[in-house]
Amino acid sequence: MKLILIGIQGAGKSTQGNLLSEKLGIPYLSTGHIFREMAKEKTPLGRYIKETINAGYLIPDEKTLEIVTGYLHRPEYEKGYIMDGFPRTTQQAEKFENGIDKVIYLKVSDKEALWRLSGRSDNRQDDTLQAIRKRINLFHEFTEPVIDYFKKKGILVEIDGEKQIEEIHKEILSKLH
Repeated sequence: MKLILIGIQGAGKSTQGNLLSEKLGIPYLSTGHIFREMAKEKTPLGRYIKETINAGYLIPDEKTLEIVTGYLHRPEYEKGYIMDGFPRTTQQAEKFENGIDKVIYLKVSDKEALWRLSGRSDNRQDDTLQAIRKRINLFHEFTEPVIDYFKKKGILVEIDGEKQIEEIHKEILSKLH
């Protein structure tokens, strides 16, 4: 099964992605994690990704598609995956050809997302209030049209992401079949 999790930063994508991975026995893949790992590399691409992320910008579509497609060709993703943080733009959604089964949209208000992110304990470098606000604005500008794109394709499942973690998990599982 190939699933995509979409939602504003702080919507609970990684929490649900890890729960689903455990339950369904397929790997969870976060583009945010991939980019943060690559940002640690002392390479031109690593430095570019680090600077782009820390400024609160998105990695360009072509580069993101190239990186994600490369990762999904690895043997551990042959039986499926749970993807978080991709696609972020309509162009990425249109060009990504990987037979997605369902797109799960964890719907959370901006206020709830900001509240959750301000309480994070991992305190990442890219989690300044300014960077978070910028990413929330980018979500509305670029990713909301992606939600409409998948809705029109008939594979979008909208979930209230402000419920309790277990409740959200059960609702997602009930809508996968």
